[in-house]
Amino acid sequence: MALDPVRLSKFLSLVLRHQPETIGLVLDAQGWVAIDDLIARAAAAGTALSRADLEQVVATSDKKRFTISEDGQRIRAAQGHSVNVELGLTPREPPAVLYHGTATRFVEPIMAQGLKPQSRQQVHLSLDEATAVNVGRRHGKPVVVQVDAAAMHRAGLKFYVADNGVWLTDHVPPEFLSVPAPL
Repeated sequence: MALDPVRLSKFLSLVLRHQPETIGLVLDAQGWVAIDDLIARAAAAGTALSRADLEQVVATSDKKRFTISEDGQRIRAAQGHSVNVELGLTPREPPAVLYHGTATRFVEPIMAQGLKPQSRQQVHLSLDEATAVNVGRRHGKPVVVQVDAAAMHRAGLKFYVADNGVWLTDHVPPEFLSVPAPL
């Protein structure tokens, strides 16, 4: 019987983004690990999974959190790492506006200090407000913070796009943030 895809996705997030050491896994500098090594170490730690299980989660995940290498031999988390990896992404010119979803209780400190990566390596930004609302909803009553990405880019701050389309940046200073008035 195949592993539950939600359970597997959570397990992969743990070992590919946050705590690879829990199963004795070592990520390379770009966050990649050999699929065969992942399967063997997961099994030794009590989580039996197959290549087919991995491929199914990668193919069907709506958030596209994981990427299999072009040669099909390695896997990594697309973004969201709290462990130190360098994804090797090339800086890109962002759209004029990007969005960050959060909960209302975090708006005041965000507007005062800017967006910080917290426990992650970079700040995650969305292309659209709907995605940001869904992200914010995970933390409480959602609110969308607008990022003047064009102005940030002109000021020399860098943006990257993860394999799954999430926009990344190191920090968003408060002067580039706004919270649009509700309609």
